[in-house]
Parts: sequence; C-alpha cells; structure tokens
Amino acid sequence: MFTKILIANRGEIACRVIDTCNRLGIASVAVYSDADRAARHVAMASEAVHIGPAPVAESYLQGARIIQAALDTGAQAIHPGYGFLSENPEFAEAVAAAGLAFIGPNGEAIRAMGLKDAAKALMVEAGVPVVPGYHGADQDDALLAREADAIGYPVLIKAVAGGGGKGMRLVETADAFQAMLESARSEAKTAFGNDAVLVEKFVTNPRHIEIQVFGDSHGNAVHLFERDCSLQRRHQKVIEEAPAPDMPEDVRAAMGEAAVRAAQAIGYSGAGTVEFIVDGSGPLRTDGFWFMEMNTRLQVEHPVSEMITGQDLVEWQLRVAAGEPLPRKQEELSINGWAFEARLYAEDVPKGFLPATGTLTHLSFPASARAETGVRAGDTITPFYDPMIAKLVVHGADRKQALQALRQALAQTEVAGAVTNLQFLSKLAAQAAFSRGDVDTGLIDREIETLSREEPASDLVKAVAVVALAGLNGQAQEGFALWQPLRRTVWYELAGEVENAAVICLGQNRYRVELGDTVLELERRGGWFHEGRKLDLRVVQHSGGVSVFAPDAHHFAPLDLLERANAEEDGDSVIRAPMPGLVKTLMVQAGQKVAKGDPLAVLEAMKMEHTLVAPYDTEVAEILAAAGDQVDDGAMLIRLQEAET
Repeated sequence: MFTKILIANRGEIACRVIDTCNRLGIASVAVYSDADRAARHVAMASEAVHIGPAPVAESYLQGARIIQAALDTGAQAIHPGYGFLSENPEFAEAVAAAGLAFIGPNGEAIRAMGLKDAAKALMVEAGVPVVPGYHGADQDDALLAREADAIGYPVLIKAVAGGGGKGMRLVETADAFQAMLESARSEAKTAFGNDAVLVEKFVTNPRHIEIQVFGDSHGNAVHLFERDCSLQRRHQKVIEEAPAPDMPEDVRAAMGEAAVRAAQAIGYSGAGTVEFIVDGSGPLRTDGFWFMEMNTRLQVEHPVSEMITGQDLVEWQLRVAAGEPLPRKQEELSINGWAFEARLYAEDVPKGFLPATGTLTHLSFPASARAETGVRAGDTITPFYDPMIAKLVVHGADRKQALQALRQALAQTEVAGAVTNLQFLSKLAAQAAFSRGDVDTGLIDREIETLSREEPASDLVKAVAVVALAGLNGQAQEGFALWQPLRRTVWYELAGEVENAAVICLGQNRYRVELGDTVLELERRGGWFHEGRKLDLRVVQHSGGVSVFAPDAHHFAPLDLLERANAEEDGDSVIRAPMPGLVKTLMVQAGQKVAKGDPLAVLEAMKMEHTLVAPYDTEVAEILAAAGDQVDDGAMLIRLQEAET
C-alpha cells in the first residue's frame, strides 16, 4: 500500500479522498490554485502545493505541474478525483511514465471509452446491448438524415465526445433534423473541439440506471449493484439512489453481468461506472436496457453504493492501484438497505438554475446525514469552479425509511450567504411520483413550475426575524424609554424586496411586532412561542443578517436605505454582472440602438456562458467594461439610455 499520495483535484472529492487516507494512515498532498489558498482540502491535507492561478486551464488542468508536485513531495501515486484530468488518457500515461501510480484505469482503457461511438462498437463486440442507432465515421448530413429515418423518430443526436448534455438534441420529426444537427454540431465543436455526432433511438419514459464496476490488474472484475440517477435537469443528476426502485432480481443480475462484460472487454482496472438507458414505460425487463457510456473514474454519486454495500470505494481504488486484488468477490457483496444522495448547489433555481456565488456566512449540516463537502462557513463560492456546496447522503432499512431520512436531512440543513437549490431539493424529495418510486428522466421538467416556485416567508417568520434584526436580547430594560415600551422600526431586504416592520418590547422575552395591519405577539423561552404554541423554526444571526429556517430558508438582510436609494437611481438602465465572471464578449457599442431582448454581452462564469440582454427598446449610452475584464458581482458593464415613461 502507498504511504503518500497526491490528489489532483479540489473541493468535496479531494476532502473525500483525504478522509480515507487519514483512516488508512496514508499521508496526503493537496494541490491548490490562487482561489483555493484557504480551501478546506488544503487545510485537511498533510501537505499542499500551489499550482497556479484560479482558472482551471492555468492550475488544475496543468498535468505537468501536478506530476512535478508529486515527485517533489515524494508521493507515490496520484488520485485524479473526478472532472479535470480524471478521464484524460495522456495524463494517466504521463503519470505512469514519471514512475508514479495513477489511481484509475490506464490510458488505453480511458481512451477506449472516451468516444461514445467507438465505445458502443466495443460493446457490441462484447455482447452488451446498445441503443439502436448510427455510430459510424461518415458524417455526411444526408446519410445521417437517412439513418434517422431508418431508426424511426424521435431520435437523439449526441456528440461523440464529452458529456454533460452538451451537443445533445432531441429530434421529434424529420423536418427538424437538419436544424437540430447543425445546432448540436456547433455546440459540440465549441465544447469539445470535435463536431462528430451519433444518432440514436430516443427511448420514451427513459430511466437512467448505472452499475458500479471494479476491476483489478489480476483479471478480476465485479459490480457493486446499481444506482438510479433518473432525477435530472438539463442532463445533470440531482438526486441519486441505490438500489433502483422496482428492480427485479433477474434484471439486476442481467445489468450487472453486462456491466462486468463491458469492463472486461477493455481490461479495466479500478473504479468505473457503466451507464444504461432503461425503458421505464412498464416493469423493468432483461431486454429493456441499453449501454449509453462508461465513466472511467469514480462518480460523484459513489457514496450511495458505499452505503448499501458497506464498502469504501476510495480504499478499493488505492488497493487496486497498489497492485492488490479486489477486496471482495462477487458472491461476497450484497445490498443492505437503501441510500439517497442529494446534490446541494449554489444556484438560483427560479432563474433557470443559474449558478450563484457568495460567501457562506452560515453553514450547518445535520448529524443524521453524511455530508460530503469541500467548504466551511466563511468560505466563498467563486465563479471559477463548480458551485457544489455539498452532497447529503442518507441510509435507511428500506426506501421509505431512507426517503424520510433524506427529507429530514434537507429540512435540517442550514445555508446562508448564497442562493441555493435547497428548497427545490426539499420539494423534489416530497414530490408524489418520486415518493412512489415512479421516476424517469423527464420528471423534473414536467414538474418544474411547482418545484421551482419560491415559498414566501410567513408573517410569523418575518416577526421572529424582525425581533432578531432589532438586536433585542431578552433584557426587559432594553425595551423601554421614559417608562414606555420602546418602538423600533426595522428595514430589511427579503427575496429582493424592501420591507419594514415595527417591534415593541413588552417585557423580558416578550415582543409585539407590527407588519402593516398585522400584529403578532411573540415570546422566547427555549424557543419561539406564539399564542401558546412553540414554532417549528430555527433563527441564526450571521454577518449577512438573520436567517430563519422553517424549514425553508428565508434570509433577512438589514437595509442601508442610503445605499439602496443610490442603487435605485440607476433603475434598469445599467446592465450589471449577475455574478463574478469574465466578460467574454461585448456585442454592442456606444450609440447603437437595441431592441428588447437583444444580446448585449456574454459573461463567462461557473464554466458556463450567460448572455445579458436589453430590458427594453433603447440606445446604448456607454460601455463600462471591456472584453477580457474579470468583474465582480454587480459590476456595471453597460449603461443604456433610460426608458421613456
């Protein structure tokens, strides 16, 4: 076994690997960028090496620097985590060439599964079922259209390289094929530098079920059962579970055997995931699943497999990379209970899951859940990396119990300082079809209006927050002036709206709050009481103001009226950066006339591009930024002529 390894990653996966290293007595070396100098993974590691500026291309994708850091610190192996260089065959080969162990498959195996079309050809040879489609090298438009006709609509156009839903288009009719083909190619070229596509039959009511596989250098391969990852938005997983709902034993065995054949076909060593598209229109069946792709690394959702099998998959990775055989044989593995994982992100759900930034002024996870995180209270979610805050993982004896544990864990999680998808996750965990186990990849899209609706704060929540904002600490003398109850007016901002309320101290720990015409009396004694009933809520004061968790989070920021007035003078005539990022493109110039909805600029942040548009018909008055500028949240980019009233 290794005595020291370097982790070529950051965030929660780096922390996850360090946890296992600590348990096994293995020293760990972290690498970090300028933006991560004070990051949690740096603090946790035995050693840490700076590798460059914040942008990933200048730090976490600098393979040569990372390898040199491993050599300089005496590390014997490199763990790539996921993302970044984890599926880069050239990096895996360079690690080996430097005399280090790569904790993952070799470059040849990564390369074999790196392109979807080549991988599917390999799977056909191995006897693994694949979705009917065209995976050939000839990319002639007319040929692709004929193949789509032969397959039968609807079809899915998919980029052969990359993932994450980029270069993917659903085509319902033959008339739409050419336009969708051009769109998919353009996006694939931009994202991956490769515009080749494949065309596949689109499975109606699809479920996304994947199999965790493991191989070693001694020719052994096993699977650790399935995970259902059907709850997705924009092809990104949201909540995963293991095992899959309503999975018959014969189908589980068939999928497991197919996944192991896939791994053996490329002489696979290490952790991998074989992903299948499954026909969810009826009961699962042995002829109703098809190979999609293989991820040649550890998956984000690996903890649910760990929870139901009792195995540490990172430990398995380390042992296999050190030349040991697999820790368990297939017959020694079994499923115990049920597990869920929910991905908590800094993102604005009502705005289309727009990635968010901010300093986490408060962060707390319940002890009942396994929280995989790379951040702490006081850390900043920057625009440079994926905005994941944590993965909440729970386990129960069965699905019903595990789902209740998930709901409770989400209700008890507290985050302030950044917009999150926490309320969305809570609604999703309580959604009727999901609760029944009736899941498919279209569920979130069908229910998005309900799931993304923000629940307003109740008057009771506002009243409690107002008392906290007023700074009352329960001492009766603070609430009186000239022998009369002291009346305080509190101004605050809630969900982007300015509100005010008055609070009067009636005595020690007793308050009257006036919210317009609504008057509420509160008492604080080991909790908050109203009309003799204890309220189910938690109040947290932090540097950003007051947050009330009831259980949905509502954040109250004390308002500086002068600052607010100055900002309102601009109205919507100033186009501001919605988050910190890079001004990639300016599409207008001073004096240019624009119509409502016209694109004005493109901001690059969180590995995504965000187009800023004109809010009304007008003329550009002034350009306040330049292409290539790195700007802060709220930075003024473009000033428009004010709208006519």
